[in-house]
Amino acid sequence: MFLDWLPKNISTHGGEIDSILHLIYSVTLVWFIVTVGALLAFALLFRRRDGRRAAYITGDRLSQAAWLLIPTALVLALDLWIDFRGGDAWARIKLHTPPSDLQVQVTGKQFNWEILYPGPDGRFGTPDDLQMDNELHVAVNRVVGIVLKSKDVIHSLYLPNLRLQQNVIPGRELHAWFQATQPGVFEIPCLELCGFGHSGMVGRLIVHSADDYNQWVQEQWPSTSRSTTAITQP
Repeated sequence: MFLDWLPKNISTHGGEIDSILHLIYSVTLVWFIVTVGALLAFALLFRRRDGRRAAYITGDRLSQAAWLLIPTALVLALDLWIDFRGGDAWARIKLHTPPSDLQVQVTGKQFNWEILYPGPDGRFGTPDDLQMDNELHVAVNRVVGIVLKSKDVIHSLYLPNLRLQQNVIPGRELHAWFQATQPGVFEIPCLELCGFGHSGMVGRLIVHSADDYNQWVQEQWPSTSRSTTAITQP
């Protein structure tokens, strides 16, 4: 019930990301209820009363320090639990990149996403490259590798339906990947405030079925008889 507001998940690893978010929200909610409940209970139990003087607690005794040490230990344990769960997901997504079926280069600039396709030869920097502004075409259930660059300032590629966000930094070439599980059209906003036109920097991710993607490839490169397998990683 905590994640109903999230965009629809269409990523192979989105469920794992969502489970971590669910864990964080659950832990935070329970801890919030316990903390606020304890504050209200103590405020009621130790409220000002006639004939009762307030005591000054120095915290020198272990029984007094335990009021701080025990909550601190619990918070640390919960944090490590979340880190452990998140670390596994981070390793599977960031460190164990699967071989790409499709490869594109995405360059951020004020205020567009330049999408570069390598063409049938599968290599960037050749005459059959195709560049589009703000349109990323991929095939469903195919692993897509992305090379990220920036022409000017820091941008942030954000694909909320794929649970993917990666900053794009000038002078650096970064890599990301995803595998969409459902066809459709989804937004690609920039998540980093990159200038006065930042709010208008929105692209589209078009996830085609296999047949539709083959047709799209044929329309872009009509002289070739090769199909989607040609648009592959170099």
